[in-house]
Amino acid sequence: MPRAYSLQDNSVENRVFFNRIVAAFFIVVLLTAGLVVRLVYLQIVGHEHYATLAKENSVKIQPLVPARGLIYDRNGKVLAENTQSFSLELIPEQISDMDATLLQLQKLLNIPNEKIEQFQKQRKHQKRFISTPLLLSMTDEEIAKFAVVRPYFTGVDIASRLVRNYPYSDLSAHVVGYVSRINEAEMKTLPISEYRGSSHVGKLGIESFYETQLHGKTGYVEIETNVQSRAINTFNTVPPVSGANLHLTLDIDLQKTAYDALEGYNGAVVALDVTTGGVLVFSSRPGFNPNPFVVGIDYDAYQNLQSSENQPLYNRALRGLYPPGSTMKPFVALAGLEYNAVGFDQKHYCPGFYQLPNVPHKYRDWKHGGHGWVGMSEAITESCDVYFYSLASVLGIDNMHHFLQQFGFGEKSGIDLVGEKTGLLPSREWKKQQKNQNWYPGETLITGIGQGYLQVTPIQLARATAILANGGKTITPFLVDKIVSPSQTQDNAKPIEKTIPLKSANIAHITDAMINVVHDSHGTAKNIGKHISYQIAGKTGTAQVFNIKQEARYNENAIDFKLRDHALFIAFAPADNPKIAIAVVVENGGHGGSVAAPIADKVIQQYLESINVH
Repeated sequence: MPRAYSLQDNSVENRVFFNRIVAAFFIVVLLTAGLVVRLVYLQIVGHEHYATLAKENSVKIQPLVPARGLIYDRNGKVLAENTQSFSLELIPEQISDMDATLLQLQKLLNIPNEKIEQFQKQRKHQKRFISTPLLLSMTDEEIAKFAVVRPYFTGVDIASRLVRNYPYSDLSAHVVGYVSRINEAEMKTLPISEYRGSSHVGKLGIESFYETQLHGKTGYVEIETNVQSRAINTFNTVPPVSGANLHLTLDIDLQKTAYDALEGYNGAVVALDVTTGGVLVFSSRPGFNPNPFVVGIDYDAYQNLQSSENQPLYNRALRGLYPPGSTMKPFVALAGLEYNAVGFDQKHYCPGFYQLPNVPHKYRDWKHGGHGWVGMSEAITESCDVYFYSLASVLGIDNMHHFLQQFGFGEKSGIDLVGEKTGLLPSREWKKQQKNQNWYPGETLITGIGQGYLQVTPIQLARATAILANGGKTITPFLVDKIVSPSQTQDNAKPIEKTIPLKSANIAHITDAMINVVHDSHGTAKNIGKHISYQIAGKTGTAQVFNIKQEARYNENAIDFKLRDHALFIAFAPADNPKIAIAVVVENGGHGGSVAAPIADKVIQQYLESINVH
């Protein structure tokens, strides 16, 4: 029998129904209020922000990469230029499966793995809508292969770009340097606004040191796009500012003469304008072709350069460390005169060796049997070691260190290149700090002939020679003479900071002795002074690669080529009105007079003829 509903049951049901209606009403009110608040925020508070986002969905900012500045030698010959080439570029935003696309392109065009890796690193630091190059300087065959399948690769296209080219290749590599792809570490330090869209940066040489000036300023254009990201309109263009052109003091024809003269040897030649410090020659042999680094040198080629025993990537002119040998003798002799440690005409007997008091060890002269009685002029002319052993002993290491330091030994020359080494000018303090040992008198003697701990770079040696030639004015070597930007031309010559207080009579004595090195019948470089109308002041040097035992004799023909002495030569000319100072280092060349001096002679003659000095 069905249960009858009571009046009380109806009232409970009505109450439950009413409560549900009230709860639903409040929920609707809360949701409506939330919606109203959100609408108010979107329309008023957040209007500017969301309007900007909406605009960005339809407007892309496309960077306009500036043309890199050109580099010229002193005569206007182009050392670094921009050439038109074609590159394969990808726009990540338009590619749904990047990995698959890269794999297909790699198979199609035989792209090395390292270039894929470089692209992946670079695109992570770029906006997704910016075109990023995968291949630079595409060949005609690569362009043809891709053109056939172009419709199947959305977001991939061939673009025209300016690519750096170095027409003088090996000749200028160690001076000009090169540009190459921006690596991950550089991406973190370079200003994003200036390098957006750029793929390359200076790595070595002038390209690196003057990166800011050469790069220029990036511009941009706003591009309106549709939902398929296709450009439909452009507006608000800010054009890029091209990089500044650099005009060097370097003479590339003179550079070629020096480089060719080094044929068969590793070494360096540095020549400076005596008056200004402008670098006329900065040659390091062997060199290397910098152009493959621009487009991405392959692994095997780079490993060959790295592993070569001749070290073509090593900038000997800037970073090579060599004992200066007898090229140090004019400076030591000048120190002796300035400190009154010896008179110019004071004679010293050379029996072929020198001994410290109460010490059995014999410090040998290069000439077996000795030079007999010699004064300073003869000692420099004939390069008598015994004379300079004696003079060094009288001077002492403290005086020698102080005097040589004034000529820039033991410190960077200040040339506008990255990576210069300081060389080594030893002292008591240096030895105590580095080796925790006292300085010994015998070490003073060998320092006096440019051996022992003493090490110099070719650029240091050339600078010191120029300072000697100009009477003590401390010029700073520089390569860039003028920086020519679209808005101004800036002179870049370095001012003379100070002048070493030297007595003119003493400089004249040293210069006369150095003239005899080239023009006297007993001079160690007499062979180069026979057919010129002006005078060269020079000094030969021979630097030991390894130590010879006390009673042993050096036999060049009986030892390995790499163990032969280095040949050095320094000079300035004309001696009575110096225009050029030069330093030549020929590794394992043996004799400064017969190997290094003729190289300097060729450079000096060509330069003086070019400026009409005969």
